[in-house]
Amino acid sequence: MKHLLFPLALAAAPAVVMAQSPLPFDLGGPFALISQSGEARTQVNPQGHPQLLFFGYANCPGICTAALPLMADVVDNLSDQGIAVSPVMITVDPARDTVENMKVPLANYHADLVGLTGSPEALDMAYKAFSVDHKLAYDDPTYGPVYTHGSLIYLLDEAGTVLTLIPPVLDAERATEVALKYVGPKG
Repeated sequence: MKHLLFPLALAAAPAVVMAQSPLPFDLGGPFALISQSGEARTQVNPQGHPQLLFFGYANCPGICTAALPLMADVVDNLSDQGIAVSPVMITVDPARDTVENMKVPLANYHADLVGLTGSPEALDMAYKAFSVDHKLAYDDPTYGPVYTHGSLIYLLDEAGTVLTLIPPVLDAERATEVALKYVGPKG
């Protein structure tokens, strides 16, 4: 039912946001979280690179197993073209994804993948800013609580502004083509 409300949100977006943003609706905003290395991290990339952002789990049997490898492939494809992009995942379950236990599973996807967690309040700010519907869906007997979290990958500039959305149903070549339209060489 939520997906039916999405067009209403688009129609209600202020005209000034629509004129300033490459998207026809307001999406994104500030957050302050902690990386798997214990470092404070905001929406601004400290390395000055564009970012691919996904909300999910470091250990996930579902959509994350499509989105995180896709992000890794896009990061590598762009790197082959001389364009640095940082992959970032914000957890939807801080009890499952902690500073201590995100390092290994995220490194299995990509050595540069940054996992972010934080207090429920800090994470809630990020969920709201990026319109991530975050609710308990069910309890899995193997994995424990499973939360809704969407499946989109957000392409951000170095300051954390959303440039576009990439659905994880695209293959790596097509997703790279989409990203290049926003972060490719200017010519």
